[in-house]
Amino acid sequence: MASKPKQLLTELSHPGPHEVLRGNLALVGLPGVVFTPRQGLGLPAIAFGHGWMQPATRYRQLLHHLASWGVVAAAPATQLGPLPSHRLLAGDLLTTLDVITTVRLGPDGISVDPRKLGLAGHSTGGGSAVLAAAQSAGAGDEARPKVRAVATVAAAQTFPPATDAAKVISAPGLHLAVDGDLVAPAVGHADAIAQAWGGPVQLRTLAKSSHLAVTEGRHWSQLLLQGKPQRATQQLTKALFTAFFLTHLTGTDKYLPLLDADVKRAPIEVPEDEEPAA
Repeated sequence: MASKPKQLLTELSHPGPHEVLRGNLALVGLPGVVFTPRQGLGLPAIAFGHGWMQPATRYRQLLHHLASWGVVAAAPATQLGPLPSHRLLAGDLLTTLDVITTVRLGPDGISVDPRKLGLAGHSTGGGSAVLAAAQSAGAGDEARPKVRAVATVAAAQTFPPATDAAKVISAPGLHLAVDGDLVAPAVGHADAIAQAWGGPVQLRTLAKSSHLAVTEGRHWSQLLLQGKPQRATQQLTKALFTAFFLTHLTGTDKYLPLLDADVKRAPIEVPEDEEPAA
């Protein structure tokens, strides 16, 4: 019997069955962190883009959570200054995917399947993930990692515009907007990206949240940006990201009931089967 959405949400809000290892991307030439299951070959993987001025370690629990469910999760720690290049961060996200698919990870030779790659990000890191996915979708460059799914939370516009990049992406997209976001209001950011998306797309709005709610710990940037870490937003993001990536990177249909249903504090605004705007 298929599980109900609420049951799946509860299941995926908790850590998965895998013991998790943490590594340093700097050992292979790129600053950042990577979390992997202790063992496994041909694993799915995602690269995560940090928000404006946010250290990659502010997403440690989210990355750890994905790894506990069998998804290798890496975050480059580049473009951390006040005037970052969104284009270069997008390039670093693709480089991260390339690195983790070509290097054996962990003491037991963990490996990533290059056919099971995704991108994710928060704020401008979410916008950069969209830019990276568009680069991946570009014709004529077999060297680029091929991205199969993209998820963002409180995505922010970038330069060049993520809305333009979204038009050429055929991979499924999940965008979690924040109700009342004062930094990246949904109407000009996450909603606009979702409306421009070239492939299947879903937009959800996280209620009673804020722009920095998905981050962890304390950081001086909270003096400049709206909000602070919030457990409810973190739990919803963990569960929905996990369901989305397991579904689209591994082919399982177990978590489709959750992806197809409204969730308390995260209702669907744009169903995945709705025709995106041109």
